[in-house]
Amino acid sequence: MACEYSANAVQTINPGESVVFTDSPVPCNQGLVRHRDDTGSFLMSGRVHRKSCGCCPSTADYLVTFGANIAIPSTGTAGEIGVALTLDGATIQTSTMSVTPAATEEYFHVSESVSVPVWRGCCETLTVQNISNQPILMKNASVIISRPDLNVTY
Repeated sequence: MACEYSANAVQTINPGESVVFTDSPVPCNQGLVRHRDDTGSFLMSGRVHRKSCGCCPSTADYLVTFGANIAIPSTGTAGEIGVALTLDGATIQTSTMSVTPAATEEYFHVSESVSVPVWRGCCETLTVQNISNQPILMKNASVIISRPDLNVTY
């Protein structure tokens, strides 16, 4: 199971705000990830499947891969900017992606892949947020959410 969501047009993201994903080229149809176009939130389900041994894992383990081009708007100040994945509003520290443009409107590509466990029976909300202290520009954003365990035969 893998799904992809994207936002190709340039958008301005204020500090603390989330990337808005406008397209669903490969939507999730199994009910494990829910997303409404033109929002930045993904609700990931902790639904797990029993293994052939009869045991049940305690978490649903997702692999989340994000990539985009980011820059400082012409009204901003050159310096470090960044984005990170958040889970229920808390930053996933290993997902922090930062760059330091020397000029405004100078785009850099950022990307990261992280494992995101969701407790069995629970749901968690994933977003991609601007963690900079100023607005940023973002274009060609893409997030792929997959459950590698669902591609394995037990």
